[in-house]
Amino acid sequence: MSPLGAGLGLLAGAGLWLVLLGVPAWARPSLDARLAPHLADRPRGSRLLAPGRAPAGVLARLLGTAPGGLLAPLARAAARRSPSTAAVSRRLLQAGSATTVEHYRAEQVVWGALGGAAGLLLALGVVARGGPLLAAVLLVPTGVLGGVLGRDQALGRAVRRREERLLAELPTVAELLALAVGAGEGAVGALHRVARTCRGELSAELGATLADARSGTPLVAALARMGERTSAEPLTRFVDGIAVAVERGSPLADVLAAQAQDVRQLARRRLVEAGGRKELAMIVPVVFLVLPVTVVFAVYPGLAVLRMSP
Repeated sequence: MSPLGAGLGLLAGAGLWLVLLGVPAWARPSLDARLAPHLADRPRGSRLLAPGRAPAGVLARLLGTAPGGLLAPLARAAARRSPSTAAVSRRLLQAGSATTVEHYRAEQVVWGALGGAAGLLLALGVVARGGPLLAAVLLVPTGVLGGVLGRDQALGRAVRRREERLLAELPTVAELLALAVGAGEGAVGALHRVARTCRGELSAELGATLADARSGTPLVAALARMGERTSAEPLTRFVDGIAVAVERGSPLADVLAAQAQDVRQLARRRLVEAGGRKELAMIVPVVFLVLPVTVVFAVYPGLAVLRMSP
């Protein structure tokens, strides 16, 4: 039997086994799973504050983490063996994603399976060409590890992109809040006006904080939750400053004006730093492309004259 045939047979057998596991007669929920919804004491919160979720398609329902999903056992096993469930939940909040930790684990399993399949195909190609067997064996776990780490890197990139959007909107929002409070608005009124006027990630966060405060949560606690949902340190300082001013009764207009001034200075400093990095990046094409071409244009005529002279 050829290695390619063995690999294809293994993949076909694994696929048939997953299909059989998804048959309702074989995937009946246990007694604990059936009794859990009736025995669990769930707090009745407002549905307006619940994170929105897009409707899942057929493939998502089949491979999801629901009780009937094929990847539910693997997602639960990954969640049990991972010591960073709280950290993953925090990073999902910082990325502004409505994905739960179990769905994230299921996505990691899918990415790992795709990486393992790619590694298996490469391993079969190496074996077919007579390559070393050890390298072919190591390709499969390397592909699985690369897929799992790739999903983690994708989440990290999403967090960084959202942080950049929040920091880009922070100066404008800080100015508007300072103007609203200076015009006589209260803290809640200023948040409502800015959240209604602006569009973006930060205005959405302000809207969620305002909804949290209007549902009965103290404004200071709602602002603290907003600080937990972001990893941007300037935004965290800005929110903490507002919370301290509201809690201690400090003049909110003066605090917001000072915060807006600090945010403007921070934006100016970040712009200067970005310009410095771009300047260093511009040196590379100048040194390795423009300068060699200039040298060639300067030296080539002299070399041509020397060759033509007797």
